[in-house]
Amino acid sequence: MRRTYLIIAALFAAPLAACGQSSESEAVAEGEETAAGEYERGPHNGRMLREGDFAIEMTVFEDGVPPEYRLYAYRDGEPVDPSEVTARVMITRLDGEETTFTFTPQVDYLRGSSVLVEPHSFDVVVVANEGDRTHRWAFESYEGRVTISDEAANAAGIETDTVGPQQVDDAVEIIGRVELDPAGSAEVGAKYPGPVMAVYRNIGDRVARGALLARVESSYSLQTYDIYAPISGIISERNANVGSIADSDPLFVISDPSRTVATFPIFPRDIERVRPGQSILIRGLEGNRAQGSVIRDFLPLAEVTSQAVTARASLPNRDGFWRPGMAVRGLVTTNQRTVPMAVRTDAIQQFRDFRVVFAKIGETYEVRMLELGQEGPEWTEVISGIAPGTVYASENSYVIKADIEKSGASHDH
Repeated sequence: MRRTYLIIAALFAAPLAACGQSSESEAVAEGEETAAGEYERGPHNGRMLREGDFAIEMTVFEDGVPPEYRLYAYRDGEPVDPSEVTARVMITRLDGEETTFTFTPQVDYLRGSSVLVEPHSFDVVVVANEGDRTHRWAFESYEGRVTISDEAANAAGIETDTVGPQQVDDAVEIIGRVELDPAGSAEVGAKYPGPVMAVYRNIGDRVARGALLARVESSYSLQTYDIYAPISGIISERNANVGSIADSDPLFVISDPSRTVATFPIFPRDIERVRPGQSILIRGLEGNRAQGSVIRDFLPLAEVTSQAVTARASLPNRDGFWRPGMAVRGLVTTNQRTVPMAVRTDAIQQFRDFRVVFAKIGETYEVRMLELGQEGPEWTEVISGIAPGTVYASENSYVIKADIEKSGASHDH
């Protein structure tokens, strides 16, 4: 199970600066907000930017259209004809990318020149001209952003990777169990029938090849002969006791625990996708132990009721971790292709209506909304939403999401 980490990251409300003077020069006056999202809202629920008798209401409109800026101008609290105002908005993102928006007058507002790409997290500068006056405002508008020191991130188990080309696998998940490999077991019987005179080994005993297991008296010659272990392994069955009669049934079964197989029932819905020779990643139902193998073969008969066919994959077990009867999960790779951009599947989180990862710049993490393609168990293809070469949180990214949600760095315009 994952450890649960608690990271307390401080986000401070952004100062909102406003100023206004003649067109000959510009200056910025600052007014401090008490918390993120706490600012005056206008009639269209946008951010009000004021200087003297003039104001701009700044909104992001995304109802049925891609997100775009819309500005509403006011003088003495009354709407101003948008044709009397010119404006531009400059945004600077966390990675230093700068974008400038110009505006064209519409019926009652100024419309931004291009789409405002997610995430809506940046430093903003607004410049508006009306008559012979120029107004300038600067403020922070962040969402999905949090700062976590490298020391705290390491303590939380946050790891990073880089966006780039990867091989993405199409996989089928199957559930099975561990069994002893029949080729790694041996039944040990008596050469001649007769009473068992001595037994030297018990169930669970580890024996080497050639170890003495028992003595039996032949009913034909009345001579006692020894029975030895034909292979090295562990005694998994014992059917011999002193005084019992040895006949054609095995007295012992010796199994090599280092030779195990994983068996999986393949149901009709997957039978056309799973084939011998395909790669499979085998994991326990709990824990992090994983081991690669290939589908070795299929048993010849289907199970009558479920119509499942049993697939087998070799599972070398030199350290004895896999125990016969353990339930295991298998991911069978049915198709592979290399894509230009991919992120680790475990890094992807849900943020609002988007599936996202968190880009890391310095000690700051910020959401990146992704358009995804083919998803595999380890890597997922990225169509757009993040630049190649971007460093992102690849392990324990849920810690960052939780910190952002606690800090209230949400979508707000």
